[in-house]
Amino acid sequence: MRLEAITWDRLAERLADRLADAVPADGGAWPRVGFDGAPAAQPGDLATRVGEALRVRGRPSLVIGAEGFLRPASLRLEHGRRDAESYYSGWFDTGALWREVFGPLDPGGSGRILPDLWDPVTDRATRSPYVRLPPGGILLLHGPLLLRHWFPFDLSVHLLLSPGALRRRTPEADHWTLPAFERYAAEADPAGTADVLVRADDPRHPAWSG
Repeated sequence: MRLEAITWDRLAERLADRLADAVPADGGAWPRVGFDGAPAAQPGDLATRVGEALRVRGRPSLVIGAEGFLRPASLRLEHGRRDAESYYSGWFDTGALWREVFGPLDPGGSGRILPDLWDPVTDRATRSPYVRLPPGGILLLHGPLLLRHWFPFDLSVHLLLSPGALRRRTPEADHWTLPAFERYAAEADPAGTADVLVRADDPRHPAWSG
């Protein structure tokens, strides 16, 4: 796939242009966008930039991080603190994401979303208040391993890091997660299935598929 060099600001503008008139494929009132990538690729930064670009265009949005929907430590660390299999299949509470984020955005839904559920530092519920996304508002969900769960994204963006860049940009204390991302690339092929591909090996000089 041929990629075009671009700046992060320009990339956010181009994505916002694409989303400015977005209509959900299921006939609902809320388009849903996924920004998928390892923490080292910082998908949340791009989601935030796109949210700001949409705000300037008069289109409301809500940025939510999948990291706010971790399972309790007693479940996600059941097999130890550095188990790549658990990270791949058991760290994130995908059921809660379906129930608290995607369900309210189904056709006829309330638009009332829980922005986060669990604080991994305190290992307790965040007790955050619900947020109502107005009709026409866009969900911008970011996080790792998103494209293996069949979430109903109307647009998916994958931030790709080569294996070398992923290792370099991942803190050494988190290198135990690398096999999970290797498995993800092999099984889910996010680079091949995402609607938009962004190569982020050099954080100063991204490139995208257009």
